[in-house]
Amino acid sequence: MSKPSRTLTRLAARLRSAVGKAIADYRMIAAGDRVMVCLSGGKDSYTLLDLMLSLQRSAPVSFELLAVNLDQKQPGFPADVLPQYLAGRGVPFHVIEQDTYSVVTRVVPEGRTLCGLCSRLRRGALYRFAAENGITKIALGHHRDDIVETLFLNLFFGGRLKAMAPKLLSDDGRHIVIRPLAYVAERDIARYARGRAFPLIPCNLCGSQENLQRVAVKRMLAQWEREFPGRTESIASALRNVEPEHLGDPRHFDFAGLDLRRVPSMSEADEDSLAALPASA
Repeated sequence: MSKPSRTLTRLAARLRSAVGKAIADYRMIAAGDRVMVCLSGGKDSYTLLDLMLSLQRSAPVSFELLAVNLDQKQPGFPADVLPQYLAGRGVPFHVIEQDTYSVVTRVVPEGRTLCGLCSRLRRGALYRFAAENGITKIALGHHRDDIVETLFLNLFFGGRLKAMAPKLLSDDGRHIVIRPLAYVAERDIARYARGRAFPLIPCNLCGSQENLQRVAVKRMLAQWEREFPGRTESIASALRNVEPEHLGDPRHFDFAGLDLRRVPSMSEADEDSLAALPASA
């Protein structure tokens, strides 16, 4: 194998640093964790696994990694690619075989996107495997741009100020989901994946049309980034600097209690007394 270029080495170091910071900031991994890295065959999940393996070697705590792929029986899915890659790298892995493709294509009307139901079935399969195999953390490959896009999808189309949490508890309370790429830009992942020559598997084997709302948001953010470089990172930073008292949700801030916290106004006599004090007082 040829030696990586200095550019790729520098990029790898920067991505490792960003992932390490996200893990530390959100206490994503603890000693003894058994971390399931969900591997789809796309650039994001390959990069996630690669960086997690690198960090595992130098981490201050010991944890296990298990790569898991869900073979959804999509026509044309190259079932040998991931096992060959993972075996070649000596990475423990497991392939879950579940024909969700047939279910989705039977249930979803023709012309509608398959992604919503597909993702729910995929999540259910991964959660079941995690519960049955002692997994303590489920690592997903969502990156900074995914998180910002989700913020605007919820804002524009759902009327909610909500994105993707870097670390969350599943709805059933049984699983901790982590997103170690939360601080990493998609463009850097794309560069890294090209440099590492990962054997990518296309994500459109099912023939489903990509979510048009997400496409529109992605296009909007790309335009903003061209006109105002750094805007996406600024928005991502805002998600880590939330001030609930300047929003409007009474579930997350006690607006009613502000009356009790108000400091009484000073009387004229108090103001005169204060003004009469020596400057050094």
